[in-house]
Formats: sequence, structure tokens, C-alpha cells
Amino acid sequence: MTLRSSLSLLLLAGALPLTQACGASSDAAPAPPPAVPVVSVVEVRPETVSVASEWVATLDGLVNAQIRPQVSGYLTRRLYRDGARVRRGEVLFEIDPRPFEAALAQAQAHLAQAEAELGRAARDVERDTPLARERAIPQSQLDNDIQGHLAAQAAVKSAQAAVDTAALNVEFTRVRSLVDGVAAIATAQIGDLVSPSTLLTTVSQVDPIRAFFSLSEQEYLRVAEDLNRADARLWSSSGGLRLTLADGSEYPARGQFLAADRQIDPRTGTMRISATFPNPRHVLRPGQYGRVQAETTTVDNALLVPQRAISETQGRSELRVVGADGTVHLASVVLGSRVGARRIVTSGLEAGARVIVDAPQLAPGTAVDVRPYTADTDAASARQGD
Repeated sequence: MTLRSSLSLLLLAGALPLTQACGASSDAAPAPPPAVPVVSVVEVRPETVSVASEWVATLDGLVNAQIRPQVSGYLTRRLYRDGARVRRGEVLFEIDPRPFEAALAQAQAHLAQAEAELGRAARDVERDTPLARERAIPQSQLDNDIQGHLAAQAAVKSAQAAVDTAALNVEFTRVRSLVDGVAAIATAQIGDLVSPSTLLTTVSQVDPIRAFFSLSEQEYLRVAEDLNRADARLWSSSGGLRLTLADGSEYPARGQFLAADRQIDPRTGTMRISATFPNPRHVLRPGQYGRVQAETTTVDNALLVPQRAISETQGRSELRVVGADGTVHLASVVLGSRVGARRIVTSGLEAGARVIVDAPQLAPGTAVDVRPYTADTDAASARQGD
């Protein structure tokens, strides 16, 4: 056998297994197609909704009474606990009363002396009046008696005023709360020499508590007519103002509009608004921050989508919708106000569109199966958004 014949036989033997393998592969079942993703969709329908505006608010006492002494002296006692609730008229501090008690005793002695002088002057007038009538004494002497009696009356009034002042000073050594409220941590200590310029503590009336927030000039113009009404009808008829606290929780009680400032602040272009919230348990304290919400307008035929369905790409807001062909289409939209966990779409979306909620990253053209988006999921989204 020649060398060429041997090589041909070897090549033929090697090719036979490959041919058999290819035949076996062609007989195997084809690979299954990829699974079609299932997405939750919401069908957009026109609605009439109340739109709420939201502002950052600062809480403060309805009254913040600075407690200062009305007399100077050494502080001898503090009769309240820092941060405690106190009542109007309750004694918070005591100043050493001894100098003022001594001054009161001295004023009372001067009053007694003036009253004695008044009695003497009255007797002089009583004695000399008939004598002057009978010309037994000069008329000038009676005139002097009368003038002395008038001067003695004035001296008694002056001495009585001094007694009243001294008694007030003794009373002022007991420093009292001016309002019902919560007392701050004391800024003065026992033994301090205090005066009317010394701040001892502050008592804040916190039930109800005030919330301050600012409207832009445009917002103010939209609600100006309502704010000028004494009852602030727009905000009170919608259930009042809502307050969201720093931890995201909603305060259970509703607030009421109290007052609008007299002018737009020229530095910020905003109008300062105050409202009150019931605070019987004193949970809210001055200095806290929160967010105040109020329903300020009604929108008819609004198209709303869940907030979680919206994706942001390079400053554009986009939605993924399921077309009639069952594939994903991209819709660039313009968003309006937030309503709970949803947003109003003002442009770029038609009524009846099926908006994908839970898969905002699907590529356009992807075929999908759909299922309805449930309200329970929407409520959970609202809690996450807050």
C-alpha cells in the first residue's frame, strides 16, 4: 500500500465519528425561548383630585414667656423641675426677701407718722375754725391750718404709695410663671445675684403649639382671598392642615390656619404664615421642624401614575408603557404636582395607557405579560415616599 493510500484511510476513519456526532445533534430538541417577563401595570384614567402643597415648618410656643425678676437680689430657691409643666401664677424662684421686708416695715412706719401728722392738722383746723369766725385769731392762722391739713393728706397718700410699692417688692421676691406651659432649663443658679435684666428661664405655652411656614408670592396670590377670610375656609374645610414630623410620621391631629403676616418679606419674596396644632400630650416642642401640607387646589381630568413608575434620565422624566402589541414603549412625560404616592402627568401620556410600575428598566421593544397593579402596593409606596 502506498503512503498516499494510507493517509486517505486515516482521514476517512477520523471523519466518520464526526459525521455521526453531527447527525445525533441534529436529532436533539431545540432550546426553549426565553421567558416573557411579567410586569404590573396601572391603566391611567382621568380623575378629579385635590392637590396639596407642602412647606417646611418650624414649631414654636403659642406664647414664649421670658421669666425675669422684677427686683434685684440673691436667688435663694428654685421651686420647679427643669422641663416640667407649670401653671400660671406658680412660684418658680424665690429671691432673698429680707431687704424688702425691712423696706416695707420702714414704709409702714412712715405711713403711721404721716397719719399722725394728718390727725394733728385736722384738729388744728377744727379748733381754729370757730375762733377765726369770732375774730379771736387772725384768718391767716386758719389759712395756714388748712394748708397744713392738705399737706398732711398728701403726705399720707405718698406714704401709702410707698407702703404699696414695698409690699409689691416683697411679693416680687417670689418669681411666678406668667402662663401655663413647659418651663425650660433654668439659666440662673441658687446664690446668683439677679436683677430685672437677668433671664431666669422661659415658659412656653405649647397646647396649642404654633407652626410657622412661608408661602411664595405666587402661592400667596393663589390663596390670598381665602387667607383674608377669618376662617381660612379653603384650608379648614378640607380637614385642616396636616403635619409630617422629622421621622416621617404624620401627626394625628389636624391644624388650623391662624394668621398671615402683614407683608411679603422683600428679602425672600415669601409670606409668613402661622398655624396652630393641638398638643395635649406636649409631644411637639418649640424648635422642632416638620412639613405642613394643605389642599390648595382641585384638578379635573388629571392623569396620575405611581411615583415608583417614573424614571429619571438626564433630567427627563420617563414612563414605560405597554403598547397594543404587548411590547414596552418609552414615553417622555412632563410631571405636575404630587398626590400622595402618585404624580400628575401633564403631558406625554394619554388616558387608557398601561403604565409599567415595577420594572422601570425594561428595554423598549421587550415583549411582556401584564398583571394589574394593586392598591396595597400603592399604599406601601406612599409610606416609603414619606
